[in-house]
Amino acid sequence: MTTSLRDRLTGEGLDPGAWSNGPGDRYAAHRHAYDKVIVVAAGSIRFGLPERPATVDLAVGDRLELPAGTVHDAHVGPEGVTCLEAHRPAGTITVPRRVEADAW
Repeated sequence: MTTSLRDRLTGEGLDPGAWSNGPGDRYAAHRHAYDKVIVVAAGSIRFGLPERPATVDLAVGDRLELPAGTVHDAHVGPEGVTCLEAHRPAGTITVPRRVEADAW
C-alpha cells in the first residue's frame, strides 16, 4: 500500500517522506510555515484542529491537507501509524481538508 500511495503523491509532483509512531503517541498543538499533505499508509491517527474546533480521524489511505499556520495536534491510534508526508509552499492549500482513501 505504501508504494502505491507514494506513487500517487509523486504523481502530483510531491516528494513524500515517511514517519511512524507507536500506539497512543501524541503530538502537542503546533503549526508549520508550509502547507502539509499527510496520507496514512498503516494504522490510524486523529488530528485535532483546536482553532476550528474539530477533529479529523484518518485511517489507511485517508489524506489530510493543512494550510500553513493551521494549529493542529495528533493522537496515534491503537495499532500505531505510518504516514507519508509532503510539503507545499505556503498558500497552495487554502483550508484544512480530509479526503477519504477512495476519493483522491
